[in-house]
Amino acid sequence: MNWNSRRISAILANALLEDQATRDATTLATIGPAQKALATIHAKQDCVLAGIGCVQRIFEVFAELEGEARAYPQVRIPQEIFDGVRLHKGEVVGTIRHNARVLLSCERIILNLLQHLSGIATIARRYVDAIEGTGARILDTRKTVPGLRQLEKYAVRCGGGFNHRLDLNDGILVKNNHIDLAGGVEVAVTRALTNRKGEQTVEVEVRDMRELDEALRFGAESILLDNMTPDQTRAAVEFIRGRKPELKIESSGGITLANIRQYAEAGVDFISVGALTHSASAVDLSMRIEAV
Repeated sequence: MNWNSRRISAILANALLEDQATRDATTLATIGPAQKALATIHAKQDCVLAGIGCVQRIFEVFAELEGEARAYPQVRIPQEIFDGVRLHKGEVVGTIRHNARVLLSCERIILNLLQHLSGIATIARRYVDAIEGTGARILDTRKTVPGLRQLEKYAVRCGGGFNHRLDLNDGILVKNNHIDLAGGVEVAVTRALTNRKGEQTVEVEVRDMRELDEALRFGAESILLDNMTPDQTRAAVEFIRGRKPELKIESSGGITLANIRQYAEAGVDFISVGALTHSASAVDLSMRIEAV
């Protein structure tokens, strides 16, 4: 992750502006401008870490918003701590030595991001571990918090998952509504193949064997099996492999930790799980700040 990219900097700036971090009334009223402090971030539960690279950048963006030169903090992350690592309860994630006012004003934003992104990485790792050895890969979806997609998809990668489309321009996925509105699979797929830009792959979502047969006949280059049972998925995979063995096959809909291995063992290449981002619980991290 390039934490200095324009898009990431804008996300962090918006977070600081939303919290009015440079106008922290309580901190400005109670803490002297020259006070120094040391902040220590602890893991309060076992989890997978994501977002540690944002810490330094948050302080840099804070200084930019203040519009004044300020010494950057001393952020120290142990060598064994990095995004994607499995943290254990009680482990020190890192320390920050900086101006006390700035530390207090940025504390909640740092924790919010680390807890949210680490929550996504943690659940992604559970899904990845659940299908270990099957050859299938876990994908995320576009079911992300508006404005945070790039960070959330990064967190999925930290947990061992892979990214599906970043946005609507990132590939063609002909879904149920496209098929219904276009007037059927044949029309939707034919138009997609005719009007696509460059080398975009045309993936087609199908709900049953009839739609699957049509999608294959009319040129689908990748198949998404939507809301099928594991048995239906296995039958569909066998049908596709017999017709077009080179096609990539994805499953989605109704997939949980309890049944995901059945889908992976049915022979699909990818399994997309919206819960990675829309249902991830924040992990428990804390920041203790003390005077130095």
